[in-house]
Amino acid sequence: MSPPQNFDTGIPSLNVLLAGGLPPRQSIIVTGTPGSGKTVLCSQVAFAAASRGIPVVVVTVTSEPHDKLVDALSGFAFHKPEVLGDMLFLISAYSALKRGAKEARDLLLQTVRERGARLLFIDGLRSIRDLWQDEARLREFLYELGLGLAALNCIGIFTTEYPLQRLMELPEATTMDGIVAVSVRSQGALRMRRVEVVKLRGRPHLMGEHVMRITMQGVDFLPRLEATLPAVPEAPLDLERRGFGLPELDTLMYGGFPSNSATLIAGSMGIGKTLMASYFALDGARRGEKSLFVSFFDSPERVLARALRVGLDMRPAYESGMLEIINELPAEAEADVLVRRILQRIEERGVKRVVLDGLAELEQSIMEGERRRAFLASLSLRLRQLGVTSLFTREVSKVVGTELDFSDSPVAMLAENVLLLRFVELHGRLHRILSILKMRDSKYDSTVREFEVADTGLRVLAPMRSSQGLLTGQARPVGTTIGGSTT
Repeated sequence: MSPPQNFDTGIPSLNVLLAGGLPPRQSIIVTGTPGSGKTVLCSQVAFAAASRGIPVVVVTVTSEPHDKLVDALSGFAFHKPEVLGDMLFLISAYSALKRGAKEARDLLLQTVRERGARLLFIDGLRSIRDLWQDEARLREFLYELGLGLAALNCIGIFTTEYPLQRLMELPEATTMDGIVAVSVRSQGALRMRRVEVVKLRGRPHLMGEHVMRITMQGVDFLPRLEATLPAVPEAPLDLERRGFGLPELDTLMYGGFPSNSATLIAGSMGIGKTLMASYFALDGARRGEKSLFVSFFDSPERVLARALRVGLDMRPAYESGMLEIINELPAEAEADVLVRRILQRIEERGVKRVVLDGLAELEQSIMEGERRRAFLASLSLRLRQLGVTSLFTREVSKVVGTELDFSDSPVAMLAENVLLLRFVELHGRLHRILSILKMRDSKYDSTVREFEVADTGLRVLAPMRSSQGLLTGQARPVGTTIGGSTT
């Protein structure tokens, strides 16, 4: 005998959190402080079911008229007025609750039976608690209601206005089969919504907190990338290299970085990280590889214009569609939102090279600092699974100086390849230098090189053997020349 099917919530991302949907014949409580999105979430599930022809009963437990609840939901896309009164039936249990627990239970189960409902939504259990002021009565009511709903093959969802910690001390926590907690927290000027499936009887639901959003479409969730990586192998390694189209630079890497690897370009402010990343993306497009350039600072037109100033014309590749340039603003969205959009573009277009320009901005948009390493490691792995060769740029804190510290950058430890760009000061002039610090499982030339950015583009110069301390940014001449200056 096959097990009963899960109940589709109508919200795909919620189904993921619940390991496939609501378990049949169970009762679920959604808890959270006022304004956290409980009623919108449960109403969306109710409307989605009614729109599929599944009878639903929605119960209010106060003396407020139904049209107040309906009006509050009318601005959402999931609101379908045509299902009201037929597939979605609203009743008030306020009078029955005032008479007693048995009267309220009988009213609800009778209505479910008469309507053939497969979903019962009661909005506001706390109001019942406040009305009765009797723990034993509330516990018995919820227990017997749950048994009655299970016998009628009906799922119960309930909301209550408690933070999770307080709910866990109340009888509702043990009476219900499942607990979903929604919350709102502040981070600077941002207000962030979170959801957590705390309990779901007999189901391997996703653990931990996940991002929750409310838009005019309704409620949406973004399961943590770390918790939802598909169980598929990484794309097979090949012997191909992915270069910049700059012969002198590509020679240092024996043709380029290994395919399907992750590379970090770290460098001082204004040294040419974005320009070098632009070469990398454009080289892929010119070789027939769809490329994606994600800027956390500039619009596509600004990226194109800045490259053109130094003779790098990206527009033909951009207009042909081989190179896509998008602008994401981490200050206005969390990393989970940004990365989901980026991964969707990669999968939809079959992208093979991706540039994330301004990684520090993405790191800062990961609001929980302890997540950053795991999040970026998961992103890197997902890109490899998709067969993408990725390049990240990140600014180091000092233009010149003796400190080279990447400890605040998780990706520096996770990247398989690291290319450092640095200014050095010698005889009152700043010179640009580059050095490959790491290329995992690959041969490379570790020679420190000077490079220049001119109207004709970026050019890597001859090896620099004339000074010491170049990577510290404070060169000491040893007797020959550097950048054309006699020492």
